[in-house]
Amino acid sequence: MDLSRRGFLQAAALTAAASGLTVACGGSSGSGGTKNGKNLTLWYWGGALSEKVVAEAKTHFGSEIKLTTASIGGDFKQKLTTTIAAGSSVPDITGIKGEDIASFLPNADRFLDLNDLGFKNLSSQYLDWKTKLAQTKDGKQIGFPIDIGPTALFYREDFFAKAGVDTDPAKVAALVKTWDDYFQLGTELQKKNPGTYLVNNIGSVFNIAVGQGTQRFIDKNNHFIGDQDHIHAAWTTAVRPYTLGLDAKINDNTWNAAIGKTLLTELGAAWHALDIEQAAPQTKGKWRVCANPAGPANQGGSYLALPKQCRNPEEAFKIISWILSPTNDARGFTDAAIFPAAPAAYTMPAMTGPDAFFGGQKIIEVFGPAAKAIPASYEAPADAAVMAPYMTELTNIEAKGKKPDDAWKDAVSQAKQIARRQGVS
Repeated sequence: MDLSRRGFLQAAALTAAASGLTVACGGSSGSGGTKNGKNLTLWYWGGALSEKVVAEAKTHFGSEIKLTTASIGGDFKQKLTTTIAAGSSVPDITGIKGEDIASFLPNADRFLDLNDLGFKNLSSQYLDWKTKLAQTKDGKQIGFPIDIGPTALFYREDFFAKAGVDTDPAKVAALVKTWDDYFQLGTELQKKNPGTYLVNNIGSVFNIAVGQGTQRFIDKNNHFIGDQDHIHAAWTTAVRPYTLGLDAKINDNTWNAAIGKTLLTELGAAWHALDIEQAAPQTKGKWRVCANPAGPANQGGSYLALPKQCRNPEEAFKIISWILSPTNDARGFTDAAIFPAAPAAYTMPAMTGPDAFFGGQKIIEVFGPAAKAIPASYEAPADAAVMAPYMTELTNIEAKGKKPDDAWKDAVSQAKQIARRQGVS
């Protein structure tokens, strides 16, 4: 599988580690905030927004503004950072990926404070924990939430039935309340379905286990805490399926084939439903969704922001608040499985209907409650870079047979070095 949204977290972490840097936007910032231009540009990437809603925005605001949109391929963050640093040809409106937002916060002065334009009057419509991830310590709001990635457990109804397990989502959720429950069930399922595996790789388990907590790798005082009990517990949880023989060890492009044949379950965010459907259309009707073991986490979800050079901030804000209204958010889910950050969308017809790929299940009944229950956690600008060695070492366990204890020690040592280079104490 190519780098769909399924693989973005690990890829983003590895990229951040390789660079060893958070975003530094130098160059001229321009005056911004005082102009009333009639030509505005919007940068985003494929899958970030509903193409139908974006197209309608052009006509909806057409009498006042000419909106030109560009779907930017390649490394979006790098292109945006380079453009802002140069100080010219900066888009009036830009997307910022969720895994990148923390690294832009130290340079919040390169963006307009959306609160000054009216976001503070709309913020209650969006999940508070999501809004705060794009907020500076002094309350400046640089990002308007596009979407989120509440996680759940996707599972193969046919494999479960073959093992004599009740396949009703509520019943399955009751069976996998904890990670230990999940791994125990996986062992039973595997015995009845030879040649199958419970998880695609242990990095996916680690990602979610970390996200289920209220602390990550760096605390609010800029101290490294990646060697503390909460991270070690997530590491231990991630290693379990490997030691139990439940790990498919997929860290390459073989996921497409495996998802349709050998994976019993898949841990992932709401948007992952589209990845599964596109990779394994022949399994339509065989998948179901239930609550994640040990509670939900968030994976992904992005923002729209207004660089300081924006030529008409007031009109630009009207555009993004229209594109990201609860009603249009719900349409985004229908169009491209973009899960809204606005809870009001969860009760709209666009999101409450049965999903044929999931056997007619109304999957919003799982993802809606998960979205509201995601724990708030602080994500430091250097978080992605510091997390990368853990992901690399988990892969080393799978690919090279490295001993988990040795891999843990090396991950912590490397993470500390990266943290120090980024000014983390």
